[in-house]
Amino acid sequence: MTLPASKPLDLFIIAGEESGDILGAGLMRAIAAKRGGPIAYRGVGGHRMAESGLASLYAMDDLTAMGFGAVIGKLPTILKRMRQTVEAIVSNPPDVLILVDAPDFTHRVAARVRKRLPNLLIVKYVAPTVWVWRPGRARAMHGSIDHVLAVLPFEPEVMHRLGGPDTTYVGHPLLSEIPQLQPTAADLALRNGEPPILLVLPGSRRMELKRLGEPFGKALDLLKARGHDFQLVLPTLPRMVDVVTETTSHWSVRPYIVSGEAAKLAAFRSARVALAASGTVTLELALAGVPFAAAYRVREWEARLLSMIITTRMATLPNIILNEMLVPELIQHDCTPEKLADALEPLIADGPARQRQLDGFARLDAIMSTDGVAPSDRAAETVLELLAAR
Repeated sequence: MTLPASKPLDLFIIAGEESGDILGAGLMRAIAAKRGGPIAYRGVGGHRMAESGLASLYAMDDLTAMGFGAVIGKLPTILKRMRQTVEAIVSNPPDVLILVDAPDFTHRVAARVRKRLPNLLIVKYVAPTVWVWRPGRARAMHGSIDHVLAVLPFEPEVMHRLGGPDTTYVGHPLLSEIPQLQPTAADLALRNGEPPILLVLPGSRRMELKRLGEPFGKALDLLKARGHDFQLVLPTLPRMVDVVTETTSHWSVRPYIVSGEAAKLAAFRSARVALAASGTVTLELALAGVPFAAAYRVREWEARLLSMIITTRMATLPNIILNEMLVPELIQHDCTPEKLADALEPLIADGPARQRQLDGFARLDAIMSTDGVAPSDRAAETVLELLAAR
């Protein structure tokens, strides 16, 4: 239902990475559709949020850093942008401040803004992974963030148990892709045909490709040597095609590289099995009904540090949501060609290992359901209800 607009709405929204830019743009469009009146969008975001009406204070890339080493190297820029962002909010207070993802940056912005604007409505879109590491972040958020919009169904209970802010499950953005991930009859013919299509997804960042390229390529060599025939398809982002081409140029089994969202979704619909870097793509594979093995590597010193602070025993989203070690996880020292090939092999042909994953994936739709309402619409409704309650 479109809410009446008694005055222009001033919305300050911050996203710090590409996934946040996608979420932020979707939320902006949904709020505009439901609000029905004039809205001023300010903050930080990428090109998708700009297309939806945001004038960004600075390039979103200034906030993007992955891994402890990258964060340290970018720290002076990040601190400068934090001060600039806080001053922009405090000097001209908006009606609501929405922080999308990027918790290490946005939580610090929230804490500084709260001290100077104690009555400003502050909403966090995407709960931090307090169920993985640093659970104390939930309680720390309580004083500076009013409400959290969660994308995973178990997060409201976790946030409540850990003393965090009120939290509403609005749905994962991938739920909107389910119709495009469901295979047609033609896709099923390819999925069940010979030779089968094997997806390889070594990540979307250069460092991921560097660390996973060699073990992934050698694992595929081993599968070929064991007598398995397959068509190898590697979906990637358009900007990463050259890097992926170079990374895979030394593989004896060369992939067919496709880029763009439409080509990726088509590959997911027709694939029989996949080897993927642990990340959001693992949930996408599960929703598409593609059995897979997941893997990841970081630098050794990062791995030692993470081993001391991570509190969950599972790394992939389907396993975590289902609370079951359904998908093989080959992390760090387990990410070897032999173990990757061993994990993939029983998933190619019909059998217990493959069927166990398929049965588990079939339960995800019900667990993650939003009753047919798009996640961005549920998020927008929650934000507008919170504003109305003020």
